[in-house]
Amino acid sequence: MNAISPAVQQTFNDEIDLAALFHSLWEQKLLIALVTVLVGMAAAAYAFLVTPEYQVQSVLRPAAIKDLDALNRTDVYKLSPAQALKRVGAAMESYDSRQEFFRANQGLFEALRQPGRSLEQTFESFNQEAFKMLQPDPKKTEKLSGYVGIQLTYPKDVNGVALVNGLVEHAVQSERKRISSDLETVIQNRLNQIELKIAAARANYEASKEARIATLIEADSLKRAKLRDELKALRQQLKTHRDNRITQLDEAIRIAKALGINKPTTPSALGEGERMAQGSVIRTEVNNQQIPLYFMGSEALEAERNALLQRRSDDFTEPRIAQIAKELQLLEHNRQIEVLNQRENEDLFLKGQAIWREEATRLRNIQVDVSDLKLVSIDQTAVEPSQPVKPKKALILALGLVLGGMLGLFIALLRNLLRRKSSAIAPA
Repeated sequence: MNAISPAVQQTFNDEIDLAALFHSLWEQKLLIALVTVLVGMAAAAYAFLVTPEYQVQSVLRPAAIKDLDALNRTDVYKLSPAQALKRVGAAMESYDSRQEFFRANQGLFEALRQPGRSLEQTFESFNQEAFKMLQPDPKKTEKLSGYVGIQLTYPKDVNGVALVNGLVEHAVQSERKRISSDLETVIQNRLNQIELKIAAARANYEASKEARIATLIEADSLKRAKLRDELKALRQQLKTHRDNRITQLDEAIRIAKALGINKPTTPSALGEGERMAQGSVIRTEVNNQQIPLYFMGSEALEAERNALLQRRSDDFTEPRIAQIAKELQLLEHNRQIEVLNQRENEDLFLKGQAIWREEATRLRNIQVDVSDLKLVSIDQTAVEPSQPVKPKKALILALGLVLGGMLGLFIALLRNLLRRKSSAIAPA
């Protein structure tokens, strides 16, 4: 009846052990409190003695379209607000840009100097650890517009506000200089391209002009040669006609003399021995056949032959010869060739010259004040922080107290365990 079950006995023993444990810990409450206070004091010492670190940031957003309108209206250099923001952000992230800013403002980094290390080495370490780029998460779509920012964590003695704002301004100025250089280069390249086009057009014009002159000269030479050949052929033809006429006249003169025809007569009149003494007789002879040449009489024929023998030129007998002489005279001077050779400003005749000159004038007159170009809109400038981000004193102190309490409990439990083992070994 008085027997106690094993489960109940075990529960009773556990309750006794737990009570003994709490009693033992309570007896060591001073130790636990002391350890807690010591660890808390160590945490407080760290929190108050460690060099505080501050954090500042600057956020940039795209500029308005009107701010870049003067640059885009040049039709030479196109830059959207998003592209401008990206370029400024890349300049802020660029190591070369940061190093250039460091070299120009070494006084801002003097507080970072460490013994045994050069200022450049100190900047190298500071650049890797202190700067952080701020960009929107591409996975999140709740952002209404893009932005680029830079965040700086720095120790107390460093002027972080001047560093961040100076770096942002340096990046903007650097991009302005780059855009100005790019704009000048693009304009100069286009002007060079126009000059090349003009030079090519000028060379083409010169070649075309020389070819045109050569063609005209060749055509004139060919025409002149043909006219001279025609003139020579005509003169030879006229001479042959004259010689043939003289031969005909010689033959007719012999016939006329043989017939005793000295004066011009007709075949019908030749048959009459003499004329009638009385009255006048008028004869009309109708004959469809050509009257032989000797009927002209030897006197007329000899007169014509003598005239032909004394002739020095037959040119007047052919109108075409005078026309050929006129054409040859005109060919002595080609007025079109003279006009081509007398052109003073030959660039006026270049194809596309007006368009190229207009474009070159427009490019030379492009004036964009890049120094005042607003590439980005500064949404947030770096301002002096009201408190450091490191160390977080309250959190460190709380963690120190919690860890101290846990360490005190651990020590107390360890002492209790060692006591129990000692008491268990003592009777033996």
